[in-house]
Amino acid sequence: MSQSLSNVHSSVQDAQALLDAAVPAQPVTASRRTALKAALGVGYAAAVLPELAHSAINTSGDGIVQGEVMVNVDGFDVPVFRSQPKGDGPFPVVLVLSEIFGVHEHIADITRRFAKLGYMALAPELFIRHGDAQGYAVMADLFKEVINKVRDEQVMADLDAVVAWASANGGDVNRLGVTGFCWGGRQVWLYAAHQPKVKAAVAWYGRLVGETSPRTPKQPLDVAAQVHAPVLGLYGGADQGIGLDTVAQMQNALKAATSNRAAQASRFVVFDDAPHAFHADYRPSYREQAAKEGWAQCVQWMATHGVK
Repeated sequence: MSQSLSNVHSSVQDAQALLDAAVPAQPVTASRRTALKAALGVGYAAAVLPELAHSAINTSGDGIVQGEVMVNVDGFDVPVFRSQPKGDGPFPVVLVLSEIFGVHEHIADITRRFAKLGYMALAPELFIRHGDAQGYAVMADLFKEVINKVRDEQVMADLDAVVAWASANGGDVNRLGVTGFCWGGRQVWLYAAHQPKVKAAVAWYGRLVGETSPRTPKQPLDVAAQVHAPVLGLYGGADQGIGLDTVAQMQNALKAATSNRAAQASRFVVFDDAPHAFHADYRPSYREQAAKEGWAQCVQWMATHGVK
């Protein structure tokens, strides 16, 4: 099924059981969200509604605290969807970085899955300064008007502010992890090279190479030797947008960073027949076996590297 440099151990059984026990969610229409004013984690992005699958997982909110909080970043309020166990903590912290569609129901559900395992999971709306990523039905418009305006420097600052908020609100940022998907997967690599507090990172099919610009001055390949934490890359062998040659380039760059223990400990898992977005259970790209195995390895990676 996969080409893996790490094994799935018995300690992840609880994590997989959560997925096995989950029930399908009911699709929610885009009209449930009004531009920038509705709560995060509600419904699905307009751009994916025509292809919305009925296999979406809906994790129960029983026993956890969930909902939107606001984090101030230099005078600008960034909404963040938070899920965590009940109680005062401190809880280990996991940042959950979304795809281009923002913090919709799928991303909120991932935070609930982490909360059920004892984490404070925080999913910031990193596109908020430029528009409502959920409200766009046309992908070209979404990229032109929102995604292509987001600066990596601002993303790093927003994430730093979320970490500071977590520290002041029951999170143990000495046990800090980060995971993300597609667009967010690329940001995982960058944040692992930016923030020394990160102990473990998991990047799901995030782009590794590409052109640089003032908005995106470095790509993950450029910072491979600078990661502060081991990164687990979960990628699809049938991903038509991210070539396995770029995975090989990243592997070689990490291996060449012989003086960086985190780079040396970083690993990739390639799921042979999985396409891009194989973990997105609300889309036709979802591949249940790869998604469950990837999730189990994600949880194990966090625990192994001190985020538990």
